[in-house]
Amino acid sequence: MDSLSADIFIIPTIALMIAVGLFILFYTRSDDKHSYNHFVMYVLIISMLMNSVWELAHSPFYYEHRYDWQHISICLLASLADTVMVFILLFLFGLIYKDIFWIRNLSIGRVVILLLVGAIGAIIGEMWHTSRGDWLYADSMPLIPIVGVGLLPVLQFALLPLIIFIVSRKLSNRKTFVTIK
Repeated sequence: MDSLSADIFIIPTIALMIAVGLFILFYTRSDDKHSYNHFVMYVLIISMLMNSVWELAHSPFYYEHRYDWQHISICLLASLADTVMVFILLFLFGLIYKDIFWIRNLSIGRVVILLLVGAIGAIIGEMWHTSRGDWLYADSMPLIPIVGVGLLPVLQFALLPLIIFIVSRKLSNRKTFVTIK
């Protein structure tokens, strides 16, 4: 991809609006707004850092990759979109479990569901972007059979959200948790 087209921002913009709406929903319903904001800030910072590192590390697996400002800025922009999707996962699972701090009660079932939702979402996203020609894989990108999408971006979205949530929970180190009323 040599340039960005305006329509590549449609889904991330919708996702951002959903994430902001869900942030506000949880904020207005939280008993401890300080703890909530603290946790959300950790998720934001850790997600941006981890997704940026992942994007930059696996970018050589994309066609015509170079570590120049144009490609680095595209990786950083992708990290921002990845962070929005991490928040979508956090908030949607918060709605399902009626607890924004649902990660405090991680079970094997919750981990498997999060990994599957992340992987399926990444597969759908990769199929959409590659079919549109937003990016192309280099020959070195390992592909997932049948769906033909890159393994590395799917692993990114299957694994990083879980790691981000666990690290954020540990760093926020709060004894009280917010639940939806």
